Amino acid sequence: MSHTSTPPRRHLRNRLMLAFAGFTLVVAALFGLYVAVFAYAVEDMFFNGLLDREAGEQIEQHARTGQWKAPRESWMQVIASPDQLPDGIAGTLAAEPRRTEFPGADGRHYHLKRLQPADAGKPAWLLAEVSQLLVVRPQRAALLQLLAWTGVAVISLALLLGWWLARRTTAPLSKLAQRVDQTDPQHMPDTFAADFPNDEVGLLAERLQALIARIRAFVSREREFTRDASHELRTPLTVIRSTTERLAREPGLSASTRQGLAHIQQSTLQLEQTVTMLLTLAREQALPADGQPLRVLPMLERVVIEQSPLLDGKDIHLDLDVPTQTTSTLPAAVLQVLLANLIGNAFAHTDAGQIRVTVEAQRLCISNPGTAISNDALRPFVKDEASSGFGLGLAIVRRLCDHHGIDLVIDNTGQLTTVSFALATEPAP
Repeated sequence: MSHTSTPPRRHLRNRLMLAFAGFTLVVAALFGLYVAVFAYAVEDMFFNGLLDREAGEQIEQHARTGQWKAPRESWMQVIASPDQLPDGIAGTLAAEPRRTEFPGADGRHYHLKRLQPADAGKPAWLLAEVSQLLVVRPQRAALLQLLAWTGVAVISLALLLGWWLARRTTAPLSKLAQRVDQTDPQHMPDTFAADFPNDEVGLLAERLQALIARIRAFVSREREFTRDASHELRTPLTVIRSTTERLAREPGLSASTRQGLAHIQQSTLQLEQTVTMLLTLAREQALPADGQPLRVLPMLERVVIEQSPLLDGKDIHLDLDVPTQTTSTLPAAVLQVLLANLIGNAFAHTDAGQIRVTVEAQRLCISNPGTAISNDALRPFVKDEASSGFGLGLAIVRRLCDHHGIDLVIDNTGQLTTVSFALATEPAP
């Protein structure tokens, strides 16, 4: 099967640190905004208080004398008409009658309050030019710089504290993950849960330890079964093979009888190879490669003859376009099982048309116009409705390819289903 690259892992410790630093940054920015708003609000309240006090005195003066007096503060003045307001304040006031604060040219800044006489006479305007009295605006750059450096310091402290907390929190989990990652499947540890604290990580370690114990017991039972199955399956096959060999040496046998015995011997040999291959898969071992490359065409022709009963009654044309010099470095048992399952699958799922077997770029390709092969068909006991088997053939093919590093590709594009596999194993990554 084709290999896929593993994406880099994201460490939980780094994610905790970033979350802690991000939360600190949001809180620092929020409180910095609150400080700026508070400073501007206090400054405005100060000026508005002075204007309110001056406005009260002006209204009292107007009630007694009918005249507006000169304000006590030199930066205040009484404007009788809005048209006399400087820096275009009149236009802004007409558009926003409730506005009390106005920017001016050359850095000037104004606060405005309406003076309404008690006798409902013509109103006036108390205008204060406060640019020389502003406290926040001249200090704004320094204040922002202070807030920025304070934020950097707080975030640095948060990162340091977050690293310490994340390291302290994730250390047992990282230790457990490292222990699991370094565990050899052939030599799984008996006890390791006692090395972890009595918390959630310790509970996880206990459950993993119990799971490993169950897996070890399962593997032990499977090995015992494969050992017994190997003996029980090999013994009758050996008897059949030796009996056919003895019968083949008998004189006076007809040609058809000898041909039948030869077929029995060939089938027995293939069964022995299949049993060896299946037991090797169960034991998670790799079959050794043959001493020299195998010729593919003779084995392919034998498999076609064996699977030919699946073509009875079908209008199918078989095209074997495999050069005689084509060889494979796969073990003979592996190649025979791959060919038998894939050729048999193509024969069984094609009702009519052409089945082509070709070699392209050192890959054997089997194309047929039958039913497309889904990914589920590569799982054990999953079979097509038209199949009469147990749904193990393609699952065995997948396991063989995974186990021996054989690149298997299934292409369902168009009207054809094409299955191809490499005639040589891929080097281990």
